[in-house]
Amino acid sequence: MTLHSIVIQKLLSTNAHLGRRVATHHFKLFTYGRRNGMTIIDSDKTLICLRNACDFIASLVRHKGRFMFVNTNPLFDEIVEQMTRRIGCYSPSGNALWRTGGFLTNSCSPKKFRSRNKKICFGPTQPPDCLVVMDTERKSSVIQEAEKLQIPVVALVDSSMPWECYKKITYPIPANDSVQFVYLFCNMITKTFLLEQKKLAAVKDRLGIALVAASAPKPEAREEVPHIEESKSESDSGTEFAKIQVPIIPYERLAPFPEDVAETKKLLDKLVVLKLNGALGTKMGFDGPKSTIEIGNGMTILGLTATQIEHLNSKYGCNVPLLLINSSRTHDATLKVWGKYSQSNIDFHAFELNQNSQLRSSGEQSSNNELVHANQGAVIVSLMRSGMLDVLLSQGKEYVFVVNSDNAGAIIDPKILNHLIQNKVECCMEVRPTTSIDVNGNFVNFEERKFQLAEIAQPSERLSEKFKLLDTKNMWINLNAIKTLVDTDALKWEVDAGSSLMRETATSSIIQFFENAIGISVPSSRYFPLNATSDLLLLQSDLYSAYNGVLIRNAARTNPKDPSIELGPEFDKLTSFASRFKSIPGVVELDSLKVAGDVWFGNGIKLKGNVSIVARPGMRIEIPDGVVLENKLINGPEDI
Repeated sequence: MTLHSIVIQKLLSTNAHLGRRVATHHFKLFTYGRRNGMTIIDSDKTLICLRNACDFIASLVRHKGRFMFVNTNPLFDEIVEQMTRRIGCYSPSGNALWRTGGFLTNSCSPKKFRSRNKKICFGPTQPPDCLVVMDTERKSSVIQEAEKLQIPVVALVDSSMPWECYKKITYPIPANDSVQFVYLFCNMITKTFLLEQKKLAAVKDRLGIALVAASAPKPEAREEVPHIEESKSESDSGTEFAKIQVPIIPYERLAPFPEDVAETKKLLDKLVVLKLNGALGTKMGFDGPKSTIEIGNGMTILGLTATQIEHLNSKYGCNVPLLLINSSRTHDATLKVWGKYSQSNIDFHAFELNQNSQLRSSGEQSSNNELVHANQGAVIVSLMRSGMLDVLLSQGKEYVFVVNSDNAGAIIDPKILNHLIQNKVECCMEVRPTTSIDVNGNFVNFEERKFQLAEIAQPSERLSEKFKLLDTKNMWINLNAIKTLVDTDALKWEVDAGSSLMRETATSSIIQFFENAIGISVPSSRYFPLNATSDLLLLQSDLYSAYNGVLIRNAARTNPKDPSIELGPEFDKLTSFASRFKSIPGVVELDSLKVAGDVWFGNGIKLKGNVSIVARPGMRIEIPDGVVLENKLINGPEDI
């Protein structure tokens, strides 16, 4: 019998797998099925969540974090008391505070509290770094307080847990809160505490020995060497990162993918799609996610992804899940739009990534207006801590395709996935050529070679001659490789002593951490971010159409580049943009368009060549229905 089997049997003996008769929709991720009208909780997923919670608790213990254990069930009192005594967190006067409403939010100013059992205690001056709740259903109020103070919550949840309470829990542990399971849970916390405290004691002993050795007199020259090397290392860290080389392979040189339904199904069953859905449309006057802006015929960018996955799942009989990582300002709005696809064959999961790189179902307001390019490393590590990564690995998933949700051109390509699997690639970034080496949308006389990361521009950077490639922010990552990095602590993290919040110290790109990492230069059409109404004009025009969730360029256009569109401030907002166009003009033969001032467009207009329409101050220009403008410079109605 394996160790895993023994642990699962231990869980089963505590009746942790027995849920309620009602299972809420958001809890179905943790369910195994139903029997005799009872929900059966998947013990494997309970074990994964237990491990993640204990890992989080261990990390806080290492950094001397403060804990609050909340329990109002008299059946658990003795268990919790024994645990707190053993780990050194027991306080006879403080125990009465666990039943006091408003304790967390009022803790900034110490005062006297009166608990239910009439004991009077003084509140602490600092809030805890972690809240551990034994009976979540009874203490939803303290979870609400913890959310207001941005305190991570570890809590037991059952199948009937309401969404409003569940979404505030950072580390949910799906299980039946029986006395036996609570005893097991407290025992695991105790062992985690004692183990970490033992490690800390050992480190202190070694540190004491090192300090004694360091106190011995040494030559002055030797003492200065480490400081010089350290300073040099810090100043050169950015330069060393920029010199990292990545082999770039042209997409056209990838091996052809065999059109076999069975093989394609087997391949796609190893894939999961992850969209970073934090980008807001505030610059376009849209108070919602960019992914939910209509780009034509009732279709949104989120709809393109859903249609792609639904088509692949239906055509090949595979199961490609979709994970949506939202910000606090996009989470609820996106779920409303997703209701349109709730009956599809997509295994869909939505999470919220707060400003502390923690995955939750909802969270506090971000200090930034937009979370456009989320850190892939932070997202993946957050997935690991939430337990989702382990769930995906248990389902046979091997690769995750990470893409920004405002990129309308992203394609789930089995050809790329096949290349990664065949060559055991750990990480792959999709790039596209810049104008310095771009002709007809592809590389010319380009052989596979290595590029320095300094030669790859980020979307937020201004392009110049030094940049040969542009990072599309589409990335393929091997799940086992990222799990190894997280387990071995290869992704460096630091803890802020003031707030005990985890922040990544490494650069935003995680490609540097992988040994077998490559880049693939994809066609330029695979990077089409929706940044302004000028992009929306092209997407809604006759230049592009959608087929099975993939943007298709109009074959009638001979110019390989898209038209250059420059719209004045009168067109910046979606409402004004939509009102000034009765219908979007035809732009298949357009090279460039500049519009400024009080300009209005009618129906059935066609634009060709280079067109400039700039209304003089105080003048209104109305472009009539059905007119064809070719190489026109218009400053007034008489120029039409």
